[in-house]
Amino acid sequence: MAMSTFEIVAREDFSDVTYLLEIRHPMMARAARAGQFVIVMAHEHGERIPLTIADFDRDKGTITLVIQAVGKTTKEMQQRCKVGAALHAVVGPMGIPSPVSGAKKVICVGGGLGVAPIFPQARAFKENGAYVIGVLGFRSKDLMFWTDKFNDCCDELIVCTDDGSSGIKGLVTEGIRRAIEKHPDVDECVAIGPTVMMRGCAEATRAHKIKTIVSLNPVMVDGTGMCGGCRVKVGGEVKFACVDGPDFDGHLVDFDDLISRLRRFATEEKAARERWSESCRMMTTPNLGALASQSSGPAAGGVSTELLELPDPYDEVRGG
Repeated sequence: MAMSTFEIVAREDFSDVTYLLEIRHPMMARAARAGQFVIVMAHEHGERIPLTIADFDRDKGTITLVIQAVGKTTKEMQQRCKVGAALHAVVGPMGIPSPVSGAKKVICVGGGLGVAPIFPQARAFKENGAYVIGVLGFRSKDLMFWTDKFNDCCDELIVCTDDGSSGIKGLVTEGIRRAIEKHPDVDECVAIGPTVMMRGCAEATRAHKIKTIVSLNPVMVDGTGMCGGCRVKVGGEVKFACVDGPDFDGHLVDFDDLISRLRRFATEEKAARERWSESCRMMTTPNLGALASQSSGPAAGGVSTELLELPDPYDEVRGG
């Protein structure tokens, strides 16, 4: 029995490493809610990777994913996933949908790749009647994307760039500070981005006692709570991001533990990325079966197992 395939109907490249895929999946588009994610396989020999749903269109029957090419699979997808091609498998929507509370005034913060998944949350708050303040962080003006979409659903939009080429020069925490200074009656803050950024957002709101929700991105395998790979510590209790999250109270998350777990498989991730890069250099069209059958040991092919701190999946790597 053949597996279903999920056609890529649109693609947009925001930078040399950040790209958008729009996938035809009518059932998923009808079921998806803000804050949920999918697990995809690019081909039958590929690994399962979790990706947050950045947008969905029930009328068109599509879901949108925004991806950053930082590891072996996301780099491979960057090469393979063109309009007209298809993903081998898409499972979801997974995770608990982000609760759109009755907050009257909310700050929605997106940093780097986190700008994409914060969008459906900002839109949902707006549709629920809230006054929405968007705070977006990018490395530079050249790497900005979706500001037009946020302008449509935000009452105020604050853009922060590392180099000051657009908006405020500085981190999103400065944007949060300004938003709270202007609107001391903010009810809630939702933040998605690099782990260090989300921790900074939680600290920026803690003194003001503003409820702060973050979307966590630990290592995930099966997405059903069975493997335990995505466990996180929240308020001293162990939770599983795939079934208990991915949204959690930012003031209760043990970010030190999360950062440590994100680095746990850095050696193996580096080895897989280097093996795939070497295969790309050796042949014009990679033999995916051969790639899948290669040894997964850290020292395969003489690859150094020296620890490399790979980027956070939400982090900005030369853009995004």
